[in-house]
Order: sequence, then C-alpha cells, then structure tokens
Amino acid sequence: MNALIEFKGFNKFFGEQQVLNGIDLQVKTGEVIVILGPSGCGKSTLLRCLIGLEVAHSGSLNFAGRELLDKGTDWREVRQQIGMVFQSYHLFPHMNVLDNLLLGPLKVQKRDRREARDQAEALLARVGLSDKRDAFPRQLSGGQQQRIAIVRSLCMNPQVMLFDEVTAALDPEMVKEVLEVIQGLARDGMTLLIVTHEMAFARAVADRIVFMDGGRILEQNPPEIFFTNPQTARAQQFLEKFSYVAALPQTTQTKELELL
Repeated sequence: MNALIEFKGFNKFFGEQQVLNGIDLQVKTGEVIVILGPSGCGKSTLLRCLIGLEVAHSGSLNFAGRELLDKGTDWREVRQQIGMVFQSYHLFPHMNVLDNLLLGPLKVQKRDRREARDQAEALLARVGLSDKRDAFPRQLSGGQQQRIAIVRSLCMNPQVMLFDEVTAALDPEMVKEVLEVIQGLARDGMTLLIVTHEMAFARAVADRIVFMDGGRILEQNPPEIFFTNPQTARAQQFLEKFSYVAALPQTTQTKELELL
C-alpha cells in the first residue's frame, strides 16, 4: 500500500538552527503514529510543517499523492483534509459550542447547514457533550474544551488528525476523557499522528513509535519493541525517565491507561 503521508529528506531551519534534519517518514492510511522524544527535538515542528504552519527549506513532503512543497499548494484546502488539535483550545469565546463547530463547515466548505449541524450534534454525543451545545467556552472545563476542539476538527471530515500534546495544559483528572476520545478515533481506523508525553497512552494506542532527538528520527518500531528493547542508547536513556511504564507488560499497560 502506498503511503498516505511521506516525508523524504525533509529539512527545516529556524534561522541558522536546523530543527528538522533529513526526516524520512512514511505513514499509511489508518496507521496510528506516536512521536516521542525530549522537549525541543522537533516533534511539534514536524506536525506544523505537515499543515503548512511552518515552511520547509528542502526535501519532499507528499500527501495523498501530491507534493505539498510545490509553490502552488493551496494550504487552506490541505487543512480541510488534515485536522490538527493543539495544546490550546483556540475556541472562539463569543460563540457557543455549536457555532464554533459549524463555522468551518459552513464558511469554508459551504456545506448545507442542516447536514453540518446533524454531524456536529452526532459528534458531540459521541464525546459525551450533547448537553453543552449551547454553552460558551468559558462555561466549560479544560477537558471539555479540548474535546470540543477535537470535534471541531472532525466536523471538517479530515483524512488525518494531528494531536500536539493535547493533554499538556489539562489537570490530571481531565486527561483521561480526552485520551479516550483519541483512542476511539484509533479504533475507528482514522490515520493519526500524535505527539505526547503520556507513555501509557502511547504504548496502548500506537501502531508505531517514532522516536526523535536533535531534529532527527533515531528509531521507528512497534511499541512493544520500543518500550522493551529500544534500539538506540538515546531512546533507552529517554525511557529510563519512564521506567515504570516501560517495564509493564502490554495487558497491564492498558489497565494503567484506564487509571490515568
């Protein structure tokens, strides 16, 4: 099967600092990729390049058979097919939940209002927030706002979803409800790229772990191999900070996720 997403020899600089160095990465349709690594290693920048929020300097980035680094790329159209959820929720404070969800489908995609509303309400029900459709962001908890942010991206019917440390700003008791939504998307077969420091979640949900450091991909392996037998000394050093999680068998790991 051809890759849905392919980075090849991909490089990115901030001034004279190279933050992505020779990235080679293929992602197949329906695959769940979790990107791990220390802070500042380039994980978030990689996701931002995929939707054109950061400009690449060389290499190739192919999505669904199209070279995205071509000058003629319409990034607004690409962002309808690749949704991204950030640490911050970016909900419009003057709009209620339903209006936040309908803004993109109606203004950008010019869809029928009834059809878009029915989809939004179905997705709200799926994440357990049907009763919040008329609420304003200030009336919601952080976990509820993050789930709304996920629904907002899903309302655009993307092929791929990107998650950039979506639980980093949440209180611990709110983390579980957000991760459960992402797990549900993975079970449904959606293509996901996830940057996270939640090791239990990463091991439970990923098809493949991509480990980065210093702007490079140092290894790519299924989670069972990565967590029990890392192939590089740097990955082993990284995992020592999470030795409790790495030592758990897979079945116990899933139970631990339920306790997050």
